[in-house]
Amino acid sequence: MTLPFPIDEYRQRQSRFSEKIKSDSIVIIPTNDPSIRSNDVHFPFRANSYMLYLCGWEEAGAFLVISKHSDNWESTLFVTPRDTKKEIWEGIRIGVEGAVDWPVDYAESIEDLEKILASKIDNCSRLYSITGVSKRLDKFLSDYPNSTDPRPALDSMRRIKSSYEIDHMSIAADIASKAHTIAMKKSKPGMGEWQIQSFIEGMFTEAGSETSFQSIVGSGDNATVLHYNSNNSITKEGDLILVDAGCEIHGYASDITRTWPISGKFSEAQKEIYEIVLTAELEGIRACIAGSNWSSMHQATSKVIAQGLIDLGILNCPLDEALGGEELDGPFRNYFMHGTGHFLGLDVHDVGGGRQGDDQEPPILEPGMVLTIEPGLYFGAWRNDVPIPERYAGMGIRIEDDVLITEEGPIVLSSSPKSIDEIERIVGVGEG
Repeated sequence: MTLPFPIDEYRQRQSRFSEKIKSDSIVIIPTNDPSIRSNDVHFPFRANSYMLYLCGWEEAGAFLVISKHSDNWESTLFVTPRDTKKEIWEGIRIGVEGAVDWPVDYAESIEDLEKILASKIDNCSRLYSITGVSKRLDKFLSDYPNSTDPRPALDSMRRIKSSYEIDHMSIAADIASKAHTIAMKKSKPGMGEWQIQSFIEGMFTEAGSETSFQSIVGSGDNATVLHYNSNNSITKEGDLILVDAGCEIHGYASDITRTWPISGKFSEAQKEIYEIVLTAELEGIRACIAGSNWSSMHQATSKVIAQGLIDLGILNCPLDEALGGEELDGPFRNYFMHGTGHFLGLDVHDVGGGRQGDDQEPPILEPGMVLTIEPGLYFGAWRNDVPIPERYAGMGIRIEDDVLITEEGPIVLSSSPKSIDEIERIVGVGEG
């Protein structure tokens, strides 16, 4: 394990965070507990994003403690000590001796966690802690019920990415873009969805990255299920296939969706829907202007989609009625059910607000924010709650890119082909 960024980057984050908390305080940041997959087999460990953000520590069994007195602050990293017998089975640990080289003032063994924490808490007037992540910490904090959640302060910091973070996210977007392009080239009717998944995720592994979420590979009607991830059906001639997949580098995620015809050519009906979604996505990207309200992107995509549905005769009403006024809850939502995008960062659905259903004020777009733009249209033949035109039944189309907000305008970090001509030129051609 090595630090992805210079030590100063983390120390500056800790310093800025300390300015947001009250004096005579202690903050406890746990990493995630390991999670059991089956019996004594664990899921691959992934460190808590707040731990990664503040000090870059990726090993399990760690706690970061920041203490502030007057205007002075210090950080202590509690880690799992070296243990030769366990390391023979599980891998070599960095240990307390190695942790002193991390961006912290002190390193301690987690064996001394409760004793040292109790002493620190006795000498402070306010306790900040993240609960629900570490069973050990939650048990300890049961004796200290009046703690404050530090995440809102950290979330406001994580909204704006540094140049180092943007570089990592650009790499992740480039890897994912290449993976989607490879999957297009290798696609053939009769393949299993899981085979196309393997093309994508094989590229992730080859490039030294990890999946940032469970890949969605849905063909035919499966593409109309928003979070479909069984990926166990056989593709058929004439199907569209929707692939929503991304990777992460040192925790920093990409998230890209492309939809293409498995046979290599869009039908006329598929083109009609695809062009609406693509136009909507391009308008959504154009709306990613610093100083604009978050909702401006959804307004832009929604207008295109609603008008497109009217033009195709799927909706028979004026545009304002199709949109449902300022709330944008009109009948176009029967076919475009989700939001236009979300923040992207150390979490694929990153912190900072803006997602559909959030109860906080929508954020204003600022330079350094990274987000997705991902409109879609879905006509599940299985649905009986809304009219599904036979011409479009079984189609699910979503197009998603990763976008950086800058003073000069939006920069699209992802680059896999998405125009009809580009897609038809490469689907099924092989490795390329």
